[in-house]
Amino acid sequence: MTDETATTASAGVTWHRTPVIALGLAGAAVLAGLGLVLSRPDVIAVGLPLALAAVWALLRRPRDGELRVALHAAPDAGEDAVVRVTADVDLDAEHVQLAVEGRGRRTALAEVRPGTAVLSARMRLSHSGPVELMGLIARGTAIDGAWVSDRGPRTAIGWNAAPKTRRIDRLPVAPRLAGLNGSHEGRRAGHGGDFHDIHPFVPGDEVRRVDWRATARAARRPGDLLVRRVNALSDSSVVIAMDTAEDLGSVVAAWGTDDPDRTGVTSLDLAREAALSVATAAVGAGDRVAFHALSPGGRSVPIGGGARHLARLRAAVAATGPSADSSYRRSPVVPTGSIVFVLSTFADGVAARLATQWRAAGHAVVAIDVLPQLDGARLTREQRIALRTLLAERADILAELRRAGVEVVAWADDGVDVALRVAVVRQQRSRRVAR
Repeated sequence: MTDETATTASAGVTWHRTPVIALGLAGAAVLAGLGLVLSRPDVIAVGLPLALAAVWALLRRPRDGELRVALHAAPDAGEDAVVRVTADVDLDAEHVQLAVEGRGRRTALAEVRPGTAVLSARMRLSHSGPVELMGLIARGTAIDGAWVSDRGPRTAIGWNAAPKTRRIDRLPVAPRLAGLNGSHEGRRAGHGGDFHDIHPFVPGDEVRRVDWRATARAARRPGDLLVRRVNALSDSSVVIAMDTAEDLGSVVAAWGTDDPDRTGVTSLDLAREAALSVATAAVGAGDRVAFHALSPGGRSVPIGGGARHLARLRAAVAATGPSADSSYRRSPVVPTGSIVFVLSTFADGVAARLATQWRAAGHAVVAIDVLPQLDGARLTREQRIALRTLLAERADILAELRRAGVEVVAWADDGVDVALRVAVVRQQRSRRVAR
């Protein structure tokens, strides 16, 4: 998960009388009248303190001031996927009434004294990605509720929960390896790889690279030297393209309800997990990685490598949520000769068309299917027919991708690492055939 976050909201407040003062005065008048009618001075004496208290509250109007609410969120040290939220309220008042909201719904009412950490909550996150942890609406009370302040602005704090990662031993690589560093066997001479060729010595070659046996056997003229060259270890350009148009949960009956408690694992949960897992494996292998959300205005991280770049990728993946516009996917710029991992449910053909275009442009493309294992319980007959139709159309789309030379991997399966290794073997075979 991300580091500690905080948000603050403040507003000027004006105090208003409540019906408490009027009720106090009315009650004192009723008791006084009743005492006079019944000739009971003790009843009049009972109403006298009530009248004095109401007059005292009426004359002691609190001064207008400022209401300041601050929310802080931090990972819970004792447990994963748990966030602790605390609230600070600064207001010159006796008490503060808080309306607590979670996921857009009011969940509790509380009355506290102003101060630091007046409210604390522990929340278990069932999904990765951006989520609103808590919203607060506060107002102050003074003089036993005789005066109340204006309601302050709604203060909400969000959280970008980073997904878990799966261990991936090997990834397919780009068709064109670049650079003189990395962990992949390149095709040009360099350092660190397998045998490349025997070549005449030229300025810039290291003397320790001289192959004396080859020189003695094959040198044409006295003084000629032959050096043994090896392949360079190069890096691969990796582009992760995440389709955020749909967020389909494993519980089909909950599709369209926007209720995170009922959906189960969603496709974007798996997409974020796949994106971070691929990025971690690629950066660990010394490759350069770029990330793009395909939605208009989606987050993008330019290509780079190293531990700091991986931290930027983790933050971008954790902050990627559902797209507001599902009718259009942008096509980001992909460096020449890259490998593109397209993460999508492929419920429609838009992401598949982008993957096919990238494959036709000469890039290596791996389509990662992030649709979770579906639970079709509690569906009507019409809904079951619609689901079968959707899955049949999706199967056709995936088959078209395979025919176009795109590797298809289902992330919801347990054997993801095995499927990626198979993709690596297929890629190596196709390269040997191409040579």
